[in-house]
Amino acid sequence: MLKCCSLYSGSSGNSFFIQTENTKILIDAGVSCKRIEVALDSFGITPYDIDALLITHEHIDHTKSIGTLSSKFNIPIFSNLETWNALTSTLPKLSTANVNFFTNNQPFELNDLKILPFSTPHDAANPCGFNIFKDKKKISIATDLGHVSADILKSLRNSSLVMLESNYDANVLQYSSYPYLLKQRICGPKGHLENCATGQAIAHLIGSGLEQALLIHLSKENNFPELALKTVTEELQRQKFSASSVSLNVAPRSSPSKLFEII
Repeated sequence: MLKCCSLYSGSSGNSFFIQTENTKILIDAGVSCKRIEVALDSFGITPYDIDALLITHEHIDHTKSIGTLSSKFNIPIFSNLETWNALTSTLPKLSTANVNFFTNNQPFELNDLKILPFSTPHDAANPCGFNIFKDKKKISIATDLGHVSADILKSLRNSSLVMLESNYDANVLQYSSYPYLLKQRICGPKGHLENCATGQAIAHLIGSGLEQALLIHLSKENNFPELALKTVTEELQRQKFSASSVSLNVAPRSSPSKLFEII
């Protein structure tokens, strides 16, 4: 059994949940501890059940409550050293007592899970996504990436399910009220992923066994769930894939997604 879901997803806060028969982990904790407790409770789970908290990068919409969760519920944190150093420079109250370090592109194990963190292009200290393996099944999460490189595609191949950023629509961003420099950051090579690019990546992955894709980290100001889904679907059609080629879903901003099961 390998299950996953988004607890919260968007520019205002992100957290994701992975479960097997023996292991339960969180990836990021960018909303309050209370909200994560509420989301987990909807699946009959408490933070005391969580075996580990993995961190993709140090930005506050991914790390807001990691210190509280770890200290309150004795949850081990897993981070690379550069991300941790960036965190402790802004959140000095965090202690290394329950912190474990991994190295990007080197696998490690958590109970019955094998985890491979892979580097991602974002304006953070050393950001990463995760491949998560259980038996012969693989799911992947890639959020906050300015572009999809050949290395990213290689990392995502052979996944049954990917949770992939679909942050903004280029036209909506162009006419938004954001300052020019912020717009340039978002659409830059170390910013965020545009809907069309997300669709192109998913199309590329279908041939490697992709069955399900969850669009995550949508911008509240520069995207809409319906627009992201429509754009990705149209991109798949342009690449000669039918709507049934892959199951597409959009992660809700302020509530958990359904719990996906990889069979």
